[in-house]
Amino acid sequence: MKKVILVTGASSGIGLACANALQAKGHIVYGSARNLNRIQSVSFKPIELDVTNDASVNNALSSIIQAEGKLDVLVNNAGNGIAGAAYAMPVDNAKKQFEVNFFGVVRMCSAVLPGMIENKKGLIVNMSSLAGLFGLPYQSMYSASKYAIEGYSQSLRMELRNTGIKVVVINPGDFKTGFTQSREKLPFTITNSKLQSEYNAAVASIEKDESKGQSPDMIANKLCKIVDASNPSHRYLVGALGQTIAPTLKSILPGSLFEKLMNDHYGIK
Repeated sequence: MKKVILVTGASSGIGLACANALQAKGHIVYGSARNLNRIQSVSFKPIELDVTNDASVNNALSSIIQAEGKLDVLVNNAGNGIAGAAYAMPVDNAKKQFEVNFFGVVRMCSAVLPGMIENKKGLIVNMSSLAGLFGLPYQSMYSASKYAIEGYSQSLRMELRNTGIKVVVINPGDFKTGFTQSREKLPFTITNSKLQSEYNAAVASIEKDESKGQSPDMIANKLCKIVDASNPSHRYLVGALGQTIAPTLKSILPGSLFEKLMNDHYGIK
């Protein structure tokens, strides 16, 4: 069945792959970006939208409803990344991370859900991360923002139980996208050569994993199946087995051992 779908953050990477794949399946797809100049020669419908701005969100949604009469699926994909030391994180940078990754999701859901509740059907897909299930060194605010999505999504799902609306979380591992180049890397401000070396090693390891990651088409294909499912699961882990097994390891290993394995991987010895 053809559905009206909005994918945020569709100018590149995972969002672009998802919007293209859903459009190829025959759905009516709107893909958003803060700057429409970043979306060129696509088959879906580009729409200007800044998830950090109430007026922008409301204007975009009004345009979709005016054109299509409804919105069946919201894919909250827009996000950014900040790398930096948790022990010296400027609050303004932490707020910047949450404004897009978490409050952007809240803002979008609050805008679309009243209409979905009135129609007694709908699907919310929140793009979290494996980093929302376990912390990553020197990506504390990114992990924290994704952890917040986890709690918010579960509460949302419980509240909407009797409305006909489904809430799904996707937890991707590392994928090869422009996210690596766009990550903001904060300067190291503490005079401590060992900690600074570990910071550099962790960020280098993160970027190496992403550069060797799989195509975002894997996530797009999974999303197409989720959209078509009558009763989708609450959560989907997507990525290489060596990464998607990590939440299971976290649940069965002593905390100290799990954290040692993570630190070893990221060069913190």
